[in-house]
Parts: sequence; structure tokens; C-alpha cells
Amino acid sequence: MNCRLRIALYQPDIAGNTGTILRFAACLGLGVDIIEPAGFPLSDKALKRAGMDYLEMAALTRHVDWQAFEEWRKAGARRLVLLSTKATTAYTRFDFASGDILLFGRESAGVPDQVHQAADARLTIPMQGTARSINVALSVAMVAGEAVRQLG
Repeated sequence: MNCRLRIALYQPDIAGNTGTILRFAACLGLGVDIIEPAGFPLSDKALKRAGMDYLEMAALTRHVDWQAFEEWRKAGARRLVLLSTKATTAYTRFDFASGDILLFGRESAGVPDQVHQAADARLTIPMQGTARSINVALSVAMVAGEAVRQLG
């Protein structure tokens, strides 16, 4: 299990995406942090449907808010790697490290400026022309897949 690498979701909006990410993380042995409040009840049927029986396998940690997450992260001396459409460094040109936390923002609004400022690195997924963003579950799979590849 590779729980040194973690995926963090900042106030996720869509239960189906979160369930898919939890299922993905369980299959790869990655930890998941949910920074609340979420835009849906974490016991929501859609979350359970998307995550199926993998939810019980997922290494999930819930944080009541950004401050609680930051205190936990800093106590563990973990690097925060934010994925953002506002970043300029491609995720494929970044050297991931064991212990990194890959942070993904809300589907509707990303993350606020204070979260951008707290990140140790800001990465983007390069896209064509006027495309705005990729579904968060697909983004998690792409970036976490690259991090896992690099870390062996």
C-alpha cells in the first residue's frame, strides 16, 4: 500500500466524483483526505454508488475545515501539491516525492487564494485551446498515476 502519497479534496461538490476518487485510491493504495464542508452529505447514496464496496477499503481521513487539515499536514511535514488551472508548471514536468499530498479544488470554484498561497507547488494539466478544465476524478487519475509511476 502506498499511503505515503495522498489525494486531498477541498470541499468537494459532487458525490459521484468523490466516490470515484475513493474507489481509485483504494485500488492503488493511496490515502484520501476530504477537507470539509463537502457540498453533499458524506453518507450520500451517490457517493456509495460510485465508490461501491471500495469505500470500506479506502484510507479516508476527514478534516472539519482547511485549518484542521493544515495543522495535520504541517505536523506530518508533508508537501502540498495543488492542481490548478491557474498554474503554469505541467504535472508531467514535476518531481513527485513520497509523502506528497495532491490537492484538488471544488468542481464549482477551485480553491481560494489562501489555499493557493499555502501550496508548496502548483501544477496544471495542459489542455487544448479554450478548454477550461477536466473532470476532477479524471484529473486525480492522471496526476496520481504519474506520481505513482515516478515513485515506483
